[in-house]
Amino acid sequence: MLAATLGAALAFGAPAALAGTAPVSPSGQVLPAAPAKAAGQAAAAPTSQSATWVAGTRAYLVITAPGDSSAVRSAIAANGGTVFSNFDSIGVIVAHSASAGFAATMRGVSGVQQVGATRTSDVPADAYNPALPANPAQSTTPAGEPVRADMSQIKADQAWAVTTGSPSVKVGILDTGVDDQHQDLAPNFNAADSVSCAYGKPDTRAGAWRDVDSHGTHVAGTIAAAKNGKGVVGVAPGVKISAVRVAEPGNSFFFAENTICGFVWAGDHGFKVTNNSYYTDPWQFNCPDNIDQAAIIEGVKRAQEYAEGKGSLQVAAAGNENYDLAHKTTDSASPNDSTPVTRTITNACLDIPTELPGVVTVAANGTGTTKASFSNFGSGVIDVAAPGSDVYSTVPGGKYGTKSGTSMATPHVVGVAALLASTNPGITPAQLRDKLATQANDIACPSDSRCTGTAANNSFFGEGQVDALKAVGSTPPPGKYFENLGDFAINDNATVESPITVSGVTGNAPATLKVGVDIKHTYIGDLKVDLVAPDGTVYTLSNRAGGGTDNIVQTFTVNASSEVANGLWKLRVNDNASADTGKIDAWNLTF
Repeated sequence: MLAATLGAALAFGAPAALAGTAPVSPSGQVLPAAPAKAAGQAAAAPTSQSATWVAGTRAYLVITAPGDSSAVRSAIAANGGTVFSNFDSIGVIVAHSASAGFAATMRGVSGVQQVGATRTSDVPADAYNPALPANPAQSTTPAGEPVRADMSQIKADQAWAVTTGSPSVKVGILDTGVDDQHQDLAPNFNAADSVSCAYGKPDTRAGAWRDVDSHGTHVAGTIAAAKNGKGVVGVAPGVKISAVRVAEPGNSFFFAENTICGFVWAGDHGFKVTNNSYYTDPWQFNCPDNIDQAAIIEGVKRAQEYAEGKGSLQVAAAGNENYDLAHKTTDSASPNDSTPVTRTITNACLDIPTELPGVVTVAANGTGTTKASFSNFGSGVIDVAAPGSDVYSTVPGGKYGTKSGTSMATPHVVGVAALLASTNPGITPAQLRDKLATQANDIACPSDSRCTGTAANNSFFGEGQVDALKAVGSTPPPGKYFENLGDFAINDNATVESPITVSGVTGNAPATLKVGVDIKHTYIGDLKVDLVAPDGTVYTLSNRAGGGTDNIVQTFTVNASSEVANGLWKLRVNDNASADTGKIDAWNLTF
C-alpha cells in the first residue's frame, strides 16, 4: 500500500486503497489525510459516456455455484440488471443495475447464494468504453546502476551471483498498471500476459495495462528492473513481469470485481507470484455481518483460491495505518468512494486480500531491522517483513522516484519469492510460503509494548526480514549462466532451433548441465524437444509427452560431460502434428 512523494490527487478526496487511511512522507511520518468529500456531493460523470450507461448504475457480485451460471444470468436480465462479466469457474458474476431493489430481488432467486454491492458510488461510464491510459514519453537514463540500500539490506546484490531469476518465472503486478516502455522494465516486460481488469472485465487491448498513477510502475521496478547498467536493479532482474491493472483511472480505486478479475487472470496465465499492494475498496475492512461486504469477502476469497489452485502465490501489503490488525476496534476510512463514517469492527472484519487464507502478509521495515512507523502489525497476521521506507525505483516516463509504504515492502518479498521459484522449479504456493518463512532472518521485538511474541515470530515482523541470499542458497552454482529470450515460432509439422553461444567456460560441460525451457504450445504431445551440443550430439529432453497439456516450463538435467562447453548450443523443437502451434519463449543453460 502506497505512501509516496509522487501521489496523485484522488477524485473523492479520501485516499484510495493503495494509500491506506493516510499518506506517508518519504521520511515515514504520517501526514494528515485529505478531507472526505462532503455528504451528498456527486462525482462528476465522465465526459465520454456510453449510450448504455445511466446515472445510478451500481455494481454487484452475484455468487452462485461454480459451473454453468446461465439460469442466474437470465434472472439478472429479467430483474433489471445486466451481466457485465462472469467467472463461471468460481461462480461469481459481476452485474450492473440502476434498480434500487435489484440486490434484494436477486437474493431470492434459486441458485443465488449471495449478492453484494461492491461500491457506494456509481459505476463510471468509462467502464463501458474505457479510455486507454497515456503512453508517456520516455526520459533518457544516465549510465550507472549503484546498489541501493534496500537491496543490500536483504542481500539481493549477493543473491545475483547465484541467480538473477529465471525468465520462465512469471510475476503478476496487480496494481495501477505498469509503464512497459520504461527502459529499465521493457527488457523483462511480458505484454502477452498483461491486461486491464479495471471495472471487473479483462481488457486485452495493447496498452490497457499501462499506469494510471505511478504506484504500479514503482512496484515493478523493485521486483524486476533489468540489470542493464543504468537506473536501478530489481530483486529478481531475470524474471518476467506482467501488468494486471486493477485500479480505475482518476481515483486509483481497487474494487472487488477488479481484484477478482485479476486473480482469475493470474491463475489462468501461469503467474507464479502476484504482488498486491492495495486493499479492496471501498471498505478498508470487510465485515461478514454486512450483507454486501460478506459477498465481497466470498468473491475475492474464491478468486484467490482459484489462482492458488493454479499454482499462484499471492503476496499482499499489510497497510500503512500503524494499526494492530489482530485487535481491530474501529474503521474510520470507509467507504472511501463516498463519505466515510466511523464504525465499530471486530477481528472478524478482514482487510482483503491481505488477510485472506493463503496470502502472504508483508509488514514494512524502516532503516535496518526497525519497524517502519506507518506499518500495520498484528500477531498471527504478519508473515514476513521487508524494507519499505524511502525506496527508490522506477516511475512512468523513464523516470525514478522514492516512495514509502508497505506497498514498497511487498515487492521485495515478491522478488525473493520469484528467486525461490527460479531455483526450485515446480515449487507449489504452499511450499513457497514455507520457504519465505524459513529463509527470513529473525528480528526481536523492540522496546514497544505493542510488539508481542518471540524473535522467531512476532506481531511486528512475523517470521522476520526476507533474505534473498538465503532464499537462493549461499553458494554460486559452478560455471556460468546463458540464456536466449528471443521468440521462435513453432509451426505445424516443422522444426525450429533457438541458439545459445557459450564462451568463457573452461573444459567440458558438467554431468549436471541445467537446461531451463519455456515453450508455449497448446498441445505439448505434438513436440519433441532436444538439446543439440556444439558437435551435433542430440540429447532428448521431451519426446511427445504430456498429451493435450499446455506449455513446457521445466528445468531438465543433462549429462553433457563428454561435450566441450564452449560453442553453439541449440534447443531444437519438432512439431509432429497439425492444428496446434506455439513458440520457444525462452531457454537457458547453467554450467
